[in-house]
Amino acid sequence: MTVPLHPCVRAYVGLGANLGEPVAALQAALCGLAATPGVEAVRASSFYRSAPVDAGGPWYVNAVAELDTTLTAPALLATLQALEQAAGRERPYRNAPRTLDLDLLLYGNARIDSPRLTVPHPRLWTRAFVLHPLHELAPERVSARALAAVADQAIERCDPPA
Repeated sequence: MTVPLHPCVRAYVGLGANLGEPVAALQAALCGLAATPGVEAVRASSFYRSAPVDAGGPWYVNAVAELDTTLTAPALLATLQALEQAAGRERPYRNAPRTLDLDLLLYGNARIDSPRLTVPHPRLWTRAFVLHPLHELAPERVSARALAAVADQAIERCDPPA
């Protein structure tokens, strides 16, 4: 029997894009996550369209992925950043429109505050485009009060064609 180097952890990753082909970018990112060594399972929420928050540009397509992983949080972050780079992500300025944005939202029950990584994600509780898909996957993680707090943000479900 092989024992993993790290215990399996349930993590949640936010996905978003508003340049190029956002639906295709999210689908490719989900496939990339599923193909990552150390990622044992991937389950995705529905896709949602949302207006940019604190930014300009076209509406975003967003989702949340639930992962079971043996990767450490920093290793998972490095994987997410590599997938963003492969999708042509550029960072010309804060909140710039993007071809792909992947954020580590939750990593088990860990609290991480380092120069490279903060978990839970610092803006998790202020974004409808994160809370709605996260609630779909893990309703016990998102209260009705949290959803009510972002009720003024424009968001609509937009499942891609099968």
